[in-house]
Amino acid sequence: MSARPRRPRLDPHVFELPVEKIRDGYYTDAYFNHARSALLADDRHPRVLMQVFQKRQAVLGGMDEALAILNLCSHDWEALEVRALYDGDPIAPWETVLTIEGDYTLFAHLETVYLGVLARRTLISTNVRRVVEAAGGKQILYFPARHDHHRVQTGDGYAAHVAGAIGVSTDAQASWWGGRGIGTVPHGLIAAYGGDTVLAARKFAEWAPEDMNVVVLADFENDSVGTSLEVARALGKRLWGVRLDTSGDLVDRSLWERMGDFDPRGVNERLVHEVRDALDREGFENVKIVVSGGFTVEKITRFEEHGVPADAYGVGSSLIRGENDFTADVVLLDGRPVAKIGRRHRPSSRLEPVDWT
Repeated sequence: MSARPRRPRLDPHVFELPVEKIRDGYYTDAYFNHARSALLADDRHPRVLMQVFQKRQAVLGGMDEALAILNLCSHDWEALEVRALYDGDPIAPWETVLTIEGDYTLFAHLETVYLGVLARRTLISTNVRRVVEAAGGKQILYFPARHDHHRVQTGDGYAAHVAGAIGVSTDAQASWWGGRGIGTVPHGLIAAYGGDTVLAARKFAEWAPEDMNVVVLADFENDSVGTSLEVARALGKRLWGVRLDTSGDLVDRSLWERMGDFDPRGVNERLVHEVRDALDREGFENVKIVVSGGFTVEKITRFEEHGVPADAYGVGSSLIRGENDFTADVVLLDGRPVAKIGRRHRPSSRLEPVDWT
């Protein structure tokens, strides 16, 4: 039987790691640096098997980045035997996702860094996969860039991409797979044209490349139905979609006469139906509706269960909230069990040897 073909991994240099600082232990919990120094002072070079896991049903993210850290920042990558799962793999609680075997002093200083990468990126991948599944095949647009530090964008964007997000909002988020950020006509541009959404949309469409999907925010005047129709009439076939983004503190004008049996605030189910019906009545069936503003997996699930005619979901801060911590244990020493009480060696047939050939 032939060996299973290995899937491609990102080249370690894609990540532009601060190699010297990582190798010097600058980002490492001090006790790991101290442990390594003590071993070296004693001229002790234990051959260990380090095992990495987490405790949730999750979608793995950050593995290629973690492997790049080991490859570029260990003191002898060629002397290590590393086996790992892949970014985007579903993982079970306690499942081994990575093993590192070799002289502990070659990589002891890296534990803080690779665990942190796996924790952050797996959180993003898991959150994104949940909303992708809730959306039932509809587009998920990854929009949390404004809610976090800019330095996390590249890795988070890739984690979202491997988990199934269709689009990201910055070029940094898309850089590792060669994509580009996407977006809509923003409130700022509308304000720059005196609050005239139609004028701003026209000017944006005149500037935009032909292959760019023009999507226009429709809530600037708190009249999503009226604004959507005005923009559709003005742009015609050039308009790909409208984006509903009504604040959760407001009730859209189109619902003022329809309140009483539902929560009318923000982007709600009734509002989407009102916009869809209005567009269809005037022959704009091809105009898509993107919804955003406070969307979570629970809200998307409700929308889909109730048949709300949204075509895409823009999801922001909920995708970067939560936790998904990883743990690393030395479980074998010179091939013999040595794990602390409560832990044990958990070999996995899913792990594959790591190389970039």
